[in-house]
Amino acid sequence: QVQLVESGGGLVQAGGSLRLSCAASGGTFSRYVMGWFRQAPGKEREFVAAISWSGGSTSYGDSVKGRFTISRDNAKNTVYLQMNRLKPEDTAVYYCAADRTLAPSSASGFINAYDYWGQGTQVTVSS
Repeated sequence: QVQLVESGGGLVQAGGSLRLSCAASGGTFSRYVMGWFRQAPGKEREFVAAISWSGGSTSYGDSVKGRFTISRDNAKNTVYLQMNRLKPEDTAVYYCAADRTLAPSSASGFINAYDYWGQGTQVTVSS
């Protein structure tokens, strides 16, 4: 069973950048599809980005396309989310998620597909 720990959140001004990291342990990281989701106060958790086993396939939520980039380093058991041109509406708790049953080439945005979740890291974007 994989354990996930997010880091890198914080307070940033609109237009700024942050890079989130998610370190995995306890599983064969290279065989997990990885995803990032976020949840703002009073809202449902929503899909941000996902990446396949090798990193060859990625997908993004419509609200972050062109601004956020997901990547992974299988040697370091870590997945990243580079967030640029941040907006106040990006304020949320960001969660890392993993699944080992999805196809290797999958980069699913379906929240129910993911079995393992981190505790989340807060991102606050001030206007």
